[in-house]
Amino acid sequence: MRMNRIGLGFALIAVMSFGGVWVGLGRAAGPSGYQVIKSVPVAGDGFWDYVTVDSAARRIYISHGTKVVVLDADSFAAVGEIPDTQGVHGIAIAADLGKGFTSNGRANTVTIFDLKSLKTLGTVNAGQNPDAIVYDSVSKRVFTLNGRSKDATAINAADGSVAGTLELAGRPEFAAADGTGKIFVNIEDTSELVEIDAQSIKLLHRWPLKPCESPSGLAMDQKNRRLFVGCHNKMMAVVNADTGKVIATPAIGEGVDANTYDPGTGLAFSSNGEGTLTVVKQEGPDNYSVLENVPTKRSARTMGLDLKTHNVVLPAADMEPPKEGEGRPTMKPGTFVLIVVGK
Repeated sequence: MRMNRIGLGFALIAVMSFGGVWVGLGRAAGPSGYQVIKSVPVAGDGFWDYVTVDSAARRIYISHGTKVVVLDADSFAAVGEIPDTQGVHGIAIAADLGKGFTSNGRANTVTIFDLKSLKTLGTVNAGQNPDAIVYDSVSKRVFTLNGRSKDATAINAADGSVAGTLELAGRPEFAAADGTGKIFVNIEDTSELVEIDAQSIKLLHRWPLKPCESPSGLAMDQKNRRLFVGCHNKMMAVVNADTGKVIATPAIGEGVDANTYDPGTGLAFSSNGEGTLTVVKQEGPDNYSVLENVPTKRSARTMGLDLKTHNVVLPAADMEPPKEGEGRPTMKPGTFVLIVVGK
């Protein structure tokens, strides 16, 4: 994801300390019932990208510059880390194999680690600047979406061997597996959505996302076969996964970088770098409405969803304006946190 999409300042949220965890005392919950309930300090000052919640194993994985920080999903205490993941972007979980995978953007590699011990099991070469990473449980393959080389690397999760490379003719952003052996990927610079067969490593479809521009986040409702695409012209494109047709475009906040969908509540979410979390209610496969934009914290542009608690977790930090000659802002030391939004 675009790590330079980080706003300045932060949403105003009153907090108090309680047992090392910051408890939000912000505004009362709105129509969705969601509000900031915690802001958990996370050690270290490196930049971040994706966060992944392993709801069954009760762990949260946060990409953090050169390492992945691992928290307990219930206590939010640090339980370990995966080191030497240079420029890490994403974390994929293969629970059936007991393995996790990180996409290391600066090293052009994937780190394989043991889910229980968090020990590194090996590394695999990927394409240039692997960004998003996704596991397909049908083919038992991990796919990295490589931004600079504009392709995807397919890795056999069991032994770490590279199964193949697929040219994408555009810069891939996020990906979602549908549970039947297909993977959907946003192509950001062409504003398209592609469908990949994970077993044959072939492109099945390429669909325009108009009126969506610069798609970033992507999530899926597997039951109803609907995809939720976060677009940088402030809309969530809801797409029929079988036809590629855009069927709804509810409005979202500015600076989206991630989307997620909760099958337990029928809610879709957009995390926006401006400091809001857009909550969209699914009232039917083709009917969606915005419940509200929940204030979070400026720079909270990526997120993970805990399917057990229905909480949304968002990494964020206080930022300084870019220094002269530099393209992106600087993180204020000691301000990195995990925002927890729940009911």
